Amino acid sequence: MLTHRVDDRAPVMHGRDRELAAVAGLLDDARAARGAALVVRGHAGIGKTMLLDAARCAAVDAGMTVLQTNGAEAEMALPFAGLHQVLAPLLGKLETLTPRLRRTLRGAFGEDEIRPDLFTVGLAVLELLGDCASRRPLLIIAEDAHWLDPETLNVLVFVARRLTVEPIAAMLAVRAQHSEVLAGTGLSQLHLGELDDDAARRVLHDHAPDLPSGLRQRILAEASGNPLALVELPRLLTMGVDGGESAPLPLNERLESAFTDRFAQLPADTRAVMAVLATDTGCPLRTLLAVAGVLAGTDVNADAIQPAIDAGLLQIRKQRLCFRHPLVRSGVYGSVGDMARLAIHSMLADALGDDPDRRVWHRSAATLGPDEKVSDELEAASARALERGALAVAVTGLSRAGELTGDAARRTSLLIRAADLAAQLNDRRVAAQLIRKIDAGPVDPSDRGRLALVRDVVEPGDVRDPARIDLLCECALEVHAEGDTDLAAMLCWRAASRCWWACLPSETGARVTAVLGKLGLAPDDPRRLAIGAYAQPDVFGPDVLRHLRTLVPDRTDIDGMRYLGGAALILGDFVTASSFMATVAAGYRTQGRAALLARTLSSVGFIRLWLGRWPEVRAGTEEAEALAEETGEHFWVMAARASRALHEAMSGNSDDALRLADAVLASPLVTGVRFAAEAAQHARGLAMYAAGRYDEAMDILLRIFDPADATHHLDMSGWALPDLADAAVRSGRQRDVDEILSAARERAERFPSPMLHRSLAYATAVLAGDEQADTAFAHAFAMDLTDWPVHRARLNLAYGTWLRRRKRILDSRNPLRVARDGFDLLGAHGWARLAREELRAAGEESAGRWISSGERLTAQELQTAMLAAAGLSNREIGQRLFLSHRTVSSHLYRIYPKLGIAGRAQLRAALDARVEGTD
Repeated sequence: MLTHRVDDRAPVMHGRDRELAAVAGLLDDARAARGAALVVRGHAGIGKTMLLDAARCAAVDAGMTVLQTNGAEAEMALPFAGLHQVLAPLLGKLETLTPRLRRTLRGAFGEDEIRPDLFTVGLAVLELLGDCASRRPLLIIAEDAHWLDPETLNVLVFVARRLTVEPIAAMLAVRAQHSEVLAGTGLSQLHLGELDDDAARRVLHDHAPDLPSGLRQRILAEASGNPLALVELPRLLTMGVDGGESAPLPLNERLESAFTDRFAQLPADTRAVMAVLATDTGCPLRTLLAVAGVLAGTDVNADAIQPAIDAGLLQIRKQRLCFRHPLVRSGVYGSVGDMARLAIHSMLADALGDDPDRRVWHRSAATLGPDEKVSDELEAASARALERGALAVAVTGLSRAGELTGDAARRTSLLIRAADLAAQLNDRRVAAQLIRKIDAGPVDPSDRGRLALVRDVVEPGDVRDPARIDLLCECALEVHAEGDTDLAAMLCWRAASRCWWACLPSETGARVTAVLGKLGLAPDDPRRLAIGAYAQPDVFGPDVLRHLRTLVPDRTDIDGMRYLGGAALILGDFVTASSFMATVAAGYRTQGRAALLARTLSSVGFIRLWLGRWPEVRAGTEEAEALAEETGEHFWVMAARASRALHEAMSGNSDDALRLADAVLASPLVTGVRFAAEAAQHARGLAMYAAGRYDEAMDILLRIFDPADATHHLDMSGWALPDLADAAVRSGRQRDVDEILSAARERAERFPSPMLHRSLAYATAVLAGDEQADTAFAHAFAMDLTDWPVHRARLNLAYGTWLRRRKRILDSRNPLRVARDGFDLLGAHGWARLAREELRAAGEESAGRWISSGERLTAQELQTAMLAAAGLSNREIGQRLFLSHRTVSSHLYRIYPKLGIAGRAQLRAALDARVEGTD
């Protein structure tokens, strides 16, 4: 437990009992391998640094290793600068990492030609830190985290979210006005407020015990509980540099003023050193002194630093010279004249010849007006940042390069590239700001096409807007005429996606396919097949399905496989789609493309529901939702929840299904996106059916088939035919679906969708009259149901129920048994209960409900168990799931007793086993 004075090195902290207790708990938990992170927020001078110092001292006393990084404005545009600082003591231990992770981390630091992705860098850092912490627990400190380069900050967040079984604690300090930094990350937050009156008095007494009573009261009033003000204002006021009591400045400005006054009284060579350091806080000492010498007009050595340390303005921390407080740095930098600042930046650029990235940013800061050479250098620096996986740094570089070029066309191109990268990062706010900077003048076709593409991502507007589709198509024709068919195809793809997402009329899709026909793509080009399927499923669907059946795809082309898998999905060929999408998901995992993996897993989950792979569905959709949250793919969070809602409804968990589905339908992100709305509405109907509320289920499901309803989707409504038919029979409203069934038959005659045909066959059999039912059921059973266990079990339940109600009791029992066992195996408890009820009515009692052993596990435990059962090592599982191998080991430690087994070799059999559940 921390005390007010942790030890002789720790600062005295009055009035922070709650905060010190939180830090003590964080460190205690870390030493017990229950790691976590804490974000410390507060205004300048409120005590964030003191709290971090207290934590550091307590950690050292407890035998922990402390790693620290300090954010610096001058290094925000340097890729992974903060990460390199925090990992510097561990860089000699990279051999503990797997070759892939070792190369990834070296690539991030510019020491390998590999182009890293952020998630794999994060995993490499997590493994490196975890290996170190396994020998000695760790505390990671990030001070002024709001000034860390974006990539470092993102990696630290990645690591912080995965510390639950690690002997690692992390503390990140953020100034209050940077409220957006580390917001929405799920990390615990500790807000430092002003000291109460008693604590403020004790702080003031510690630092200025001899103040006159009147002055003491004035300082207490003006400091308003800010610890730094309580320390600095006495010196400011007793030195008589405050300027009187009238119209006092805001507190931060007064403190800056106090530091500036103290700075002005230092020797000239010391001021020169501080001016250079304020310009670049990461400047090497040799360069710092050399530039300070030029600035001062005389040789400057390290002795010039001491007066600033004695004045309480500078300090040496972790072998680095730094300002005592950020307000000192801002005060010094602000007091240097404008031309002097330009000169310092210019001199630093000249002196940093061996550090091209740092050099170009100083050259940029020293530049007034257009400068093509500096603009070119910034563009080159952005390219280097991209090679290191630092997209956010590249965005900043390209934006600044655009500001410095005098060529309007080049400026537009640079800003579009920057906006495109920002969109890839899901930073739509920055991307939109960059787009608004683009001049309204003429733009060449290629840039106009790229701009349209970025705008469609950043500012999608109403997905149903036909004018946007026309614009995308127009741009596609223009860029194709310029010879850029790949860009034209991407524009067509965006337009086609809108058509299917919003279920737009076929004539709207025809405008897209008309452009597609002019691009000259090969008949089996994945883009051509996907665009045709999405834009006009009824017209192009049959041809695309024929191609998919005979196509031998290039499974190394992951993006191409995504097009093919998407086409198979929307056309109802779920078996092919599942195969293709499994390749896509594996590819995106290997590439660390987490945002695209989240989208893919959302889609795969939906497919596998109908193919009966429910353990994979449960694990995959929860992972999809978590990854979508982490990568900012907020729409795909909703899509994953829609799939989860359907799964819960099919499992018979009505309350959970309704909760998830209602959340999806209430989200503005789903407005106009009919495929997501249909899935949620479908889940609601299934949930009502599972709860025995058949009339309500019927009313909800009928809306899916109404073209005027916001939850209608032509393709997906056909997949809901079995549920509509069941609800119609149970509610006695068979005649309400006659027209719907007739329309589905007409469509099926020209559209060979496997899902539509199986769904229609089921609905026809269930709704058939007595004379036609036997034939209809025979037709439905004659279809290949090998890979469709949900359809097979439901068909047996419906057939057995029909036989029993026709007094064919003995004949009914076998299909009802098959249905019961099939539903038990799936975990479809609602349907399994119905099968048992029907068997009981047929004179046969069933044993208690049997459930899969995997249902005892959490989604992530189940995923871990399945991968371990498939023979993957802990490290391999960790790399698949973006977890440390220690987290995987922890999951397995909990999994074994839940499954009643002793070890890994028994996992496969345990997962295949069924255990008796409760009804």
